[in-house]
Amino acid sequence: MQDYWLKQTNKPLFPELEWSRPENKLQAGKLLIIGGNAAGFALPAESYTAATKAGVGSVRVLLPESLRRSMGKLFPEAEFAPSTPSGSFANQALAELLGASIWADGVLLPGDISRNSETTVLFESFLEKYQGQVTLTKDTTDIFCDQPIALLHRSDTLLVLAMGQLRRLGSAARFPRAFTSDMGLVQLVEALHEFMKRFPLYIITRHQDHYVVAVNGRVSTTSLKDEQPVWRTTIAGKASVWWLQNPTKPFEALTTVVF
Repeated sequence: MQDYWLKQTNKPLFPELEWSRPENKLQAGKLLIIGGNAAGFALPAESYTAATKAGVGSVRVLLPESLRRSMGKLFPEAEFAPSTPSGSFANQALAELLGASIWADGVLLPGDISRNSETTVLFESFLEKYQGQVTLTKDTTDIFCDQPIALLHRSDTLLVLAMGQLRRLGSAARFPRAFTSDMGLVQLVEALHEFMKRFPLYIITRHQDHYVVAVNGRVSTTSLKDEQPVWRTTIAGKASVWWLQNPTKPFEALTTVVF
């Protein structure tokens, strides 16, 4: 087996990360979640639950202003930023996003953003200006799968994506090997190893009953214990927490998350 490929089976590869986790909430990290639109709030809510269960110290949730009336009382932790007439984040929200990110150790973009051109430009601008850890999944990742210029060479960036999204990302990045749903696990690991040597992204995906984690050219695979049809939001919420609690060990933290 290639030395860059680690297989995680019935035991975690990095058990020391579990017992060394912070016990004090003040030391357990601060996470900012940004997402939602007038017609949907499920993904920010699910990621909030996942991050809380994962042991984050503090969480702030930033939603578009269009949700204030419906969510203000149901979700008192929420804060609000300017929205478009259709109810998604407006360009004017950039100041609020950047201001809130200064407080955070990491940012999670879980989706439900109701893609439109203005919201796309907003998130592209945010990633260009924000320098810290950021985790993207679901339709937030879709923004960058076809036009990844703002993403490909950004460090401290985790994508939790499906194989179809990975295929589009690889194609847009002009990577010579195609990521396909019918490729073998060995071929996927080899391709991700090469892809991650070119780009500083971190990736979690799922293929052939395995979670696959790729960081800095290293790849781990973890056998699925049970079928989980809905997985990206939960994994992204947990991963953002474990990563911000272990900022110098992203490969170890993300591999442990999927165990």
